[in-house]
Amino acid sequence: MIQPVQLPSPWADARLTVVVPTYNEAGNLPVLVERVLALPLPGLKVLVADDNSPDGTGEVADKLAIEHPDRVIVVHRPGKEGLGRAYVDGIGRAIDDGAEFVAQMDADLSHPPEALPGMLGALLSTQASVVIGSRYVPGGELDENWPLYRRALSGWANLYVHTLLRVRIRDLTAGFKIWRADALRDIGLDRVQSNGYSFQVEMHYLATKLGHTILEVPIRFEERRDGDSKMTTATKVESALMPFKLRTRHRNIES
Repeated sequence: MIQPVQLPSPWADARLTVVVPTYNEAGNLPVLVERVLALPLPGLKVLVADDNSPDGTGEVADKLAIEHPDRVIVVHRPGKEGLGRAYVDGIGRAIDDGAEFVAQMDADLSHPPEALPGMLGALLSTQASVVIGSRYVPGGELDENWPLYRRALSGWANLYVHTLLRVRIRDLTAGFKIWRADALRDIGLDRVQSNGYSFQVEMHYLATKLGHTILEVPIRFEERRDGDSKMTTATKVESALMPFKLRTRHRNIES
């Protein structure tokens, strides 16, 4: 486990909300929240957007909110509508709550929370609108236990989207990042229509079209600790079709 960077004040006090979508992550969520809240970032909050998980993740989140008042927020959604819808809901609530910066990360412990202070520091020390925790820039790593087919799928997806959309990001499908709230307002969450994992690609594409600077920093991506992947056949089909839809849907957007 890496040691988190110690940011100077007032950077460490920035109002950062970490949005974590959940569906059947009851085993992972308490561990994740403990690690995130242990970071030397007193202005940090965690917002859990739960899609009515049948394994009781929502109830686990409620208990964490009681244990950590004012630092853990829970959004209960009516059902499983996809990663993209959960993020749009959670990010919108975080901005309405006054967040200056909004982080995205998975609940399965594949993203190292300890990297967040360094990512925030990279964002604050540059003119970037978003910093991505990237698997595919120099220094980035993949867990050796990550299945070969997942490695192949991820590599193919990035190549496929690069070819169709010409977006100059190495980890286009990355789900670990920190946004400036002003950049999210400029992008406009109402523009985003993706339901599944293609939400990540759509956000990167919109940011690029609008002229926002995107910075990638290396992380080590871990295999999930508990539970099952949410990648379904329907999600893969949506992701395959999305680049064609994005070119049409957002063709008139310019910076």
